[in-house]
Amino acid sequence: MFRELLNKITKRQLVIGGIILGVVVVSGIVAFAVAYHKREALLASTIARIQSTLTDEHQIDLTIGRAYFSGLTTVTLEDVKAIPQGKDQLAGVKSIAVSVKLFPLITGDVRFGRLRVHDARIQLVKRDSIGNYDFLFREADTTATYTSELTGDTEEGNLNMANTANRMLNNILYKIPEDMELRNLLLTYRDDSIQQRISIPKADIDNGSLTSAIFLNDNEAAWQVSGKLNPGRRQLYVKVHANGQQIALPLLEQKLGLKLSFDTIETRLREVYWTNNEFLHIKGEWAVKNLTVNHWRIAQEDVILPDAHVDAEIIVGDSEVELSKESTITVKKLQIHPFIRYTAFPDTTYAIALVTPEMDAQDLFDAFPDGLFESLEGIRLSGKIQYKLEAFLDTSNPDSVQFSSKMEQEGFNVNAWGKANIPKINTTFVYTPYEEGKPVREIIVGPENPNFIPLAEISPNLKNAILTTEDPSFFSHNGFVEEAIRSSIAINYKEKAFRRGGSTISMQLVKNVFLNRNKTIVRKLEEILIVWLMESTHAVSKERMYEVYLNIIEWGRNVYGISEASRYYFGKHPSQLSLGESIYLASIVPRPKTGLYSFAYDGSLKSYISPYFSYIGNIMARRGLAPADSSTSYGFYTVRLREALRPERPAVDTLQLQMPATDFDAELEEVRGLLDRIFSKDKKQEENPEDPQ
Repeated sequence: MFRELLNKITKRQLVIGGIILGVVVVSGIVAFAVAYHKREALLASTIARIQSTLTDEHQIDLTIGRAYFSGLTTVTLEDVKAIPQGKDQLAGVKSIAVSVKLFPLITGDVRFGRLRVHDARIQLVKRDSIGNYDFLFREADTTATYTSELTGDTEEGNLNMANTANRMLNNILYKIPEDMELRNLLLTYRDDSIQQRISIPKADIDNGSLTSAIFLNDNEAAWQVSGKLNPGRRQLYVKVHANGQQIALPLLEQKLGLKLSFDTIETRLREVYWTNNEFLHIKGEWAVKNLTVNHWRIAQEDVILPDAHVDAEIIVGDSEVELSKESTITVKKLQIHPFIRYTAFPDTTYAIALVTPEMDAQDLFDAFPDGLFESLEGIRLSGKIQYKLEAFLDTSNPDSVQFSSKMEQEGFNVNAWGKANIPKINTTFVYTPYEEGKPVREIIVGPENPNFIPLAEISPNLKNAILTTEDPSFFSHNGFVEEAIRSSIAINYKEKAFRRGGSTISMQLVKNVFLNRNKTIVRKLEEILIVWLMESTHAVSKERMYEVYLNIIEWGRNVYGISEASRYYFGKHPSQLSLGESIYLASIVPRPKTGLYSFAYDGSLKSYISPYFSYIGNIMARRGLAPADSSTSYGFYTVRLREALRPERPAVDTLQLQMPATDFDAELEEVRGLLDRIFSKDKKQEENPEDPQ
């Protein structure tokens, strides 16, 4: 067929084709010759443009002692210095020689071929909270313009995140040379109290193979770096280790109080590709051995993770980015499939999911890092479990937040409790309350203590009021109330702060009886696990949980348990508490030390708390837990503080005396929002909460 095609071509057509080809070749040669002779001028123009940009946008003066071409495509720069205006020198390099690949350059891609750097110094200096590197964290006025140029999108709200991610990734990969020779790089950090030095005497990339050694603080530690770099195929592999020793980052500990070290860490960029020319897929792996973490916000002791592996796929679209459900986190025999999606347009939304395959229950607890959950050490389990979590938040309507958490079980049983001896609650035990991290006193929880009050001897008014305000579905839920969690997510997002935690009575009980008072992330996770164990195994009855709870919670300064509270405030036995007194005691559970501020000098309640009585009383009446009150006061005007506790009568009544110690109206609105959601859901489902009477 090819021969037949040649036979059809005439001699005239061959001549014309030859002329055209010759013109193209000659034009290319002429263009190359012109560019070659003008390349020095082009280099000078490029450097001047870079210097101008750094000065105008970042206030950095860039000086270059000498710049010239040392080969066809190799540029050499000597005595390069970058100095932020009015600050210490940021960087200095004696010599840089870099070559670019010719053919990608023709299409507009700048890809490094060979890089040679000798005697480079980078110093980060901070003096009196002002650093010579502050420009890195300052938003430039040209961000929007730069982004539009990068993505090709100019209309507001039309940012293509996939194109942006692809360009950013290319800008990083294409700057990795195939061959590199780095000699004597020194990186220093210095502020008013800390100084760190990292030196790299030698780092080489030879045909994509990376080898280097990094020294911390003049041989205080030596790290080995190796890897295989293939930026043309978008593939990278880097490994960092320290020849059997741990790699520590002392700067993090000194600046942030974060102790972080590991034996080996590996990262791999495995694959980058497009689907339907719309979604950019980035696949990679990360692995770490003997990771040690310690921070007072995380845990009080070292948390040690012997071995962990992450296999992740990130998918970027036009206006969304997600961590794919195909991603896997592996710790020992535990596998977790996380999913996170962020959508920027038309509304900002967040979606989170977490799924584990069915597994042996013991594998979950065996996978926990050493030092993570001290109270769960020694626990032995049997049976199968599988966990599923889903959450979705639309920031344009936070109250519509969705949340679902479920632990499926098959043949699940606790064979040995270990340190967390949950069944101890069923017998007499000693409870120790803490104040500011110090034990206050020991309280015997059981008949041996004359202040211990059995549940049956506590006024139904008090039991119903506490259930209504703290945990309306306590006798029917499994330790967690998804509606309360949804409400807390919505409130915390709207307030842009952690205002509400969604704790149930079960969670409050576990926090008080089993856990230390250190407010860490680990303690909250430990609390959730112990609640799940207690509720799912029915190791403690709901009645006993509620009985212990009412006998140990704080109700004032050094006032613990309902017996002490009812006598302290009203001089009564808990069985004698009225509806009004019960609603008052329920109101101070979240803030027990401020309880006395609610009272006036004559022992009556201040007026600002009356809406709380009306709201809670109406809910109790609708649920059949209290008689209806046409005045909607529900005992507010009958409450009288014990005379010995009443404040002195002021010389002159002022408005200030009627003001609450805290923002009570805001607290009432939070309670109202949560309870309205819970009870509206209960009404829709036609479910009646169990009456504890």
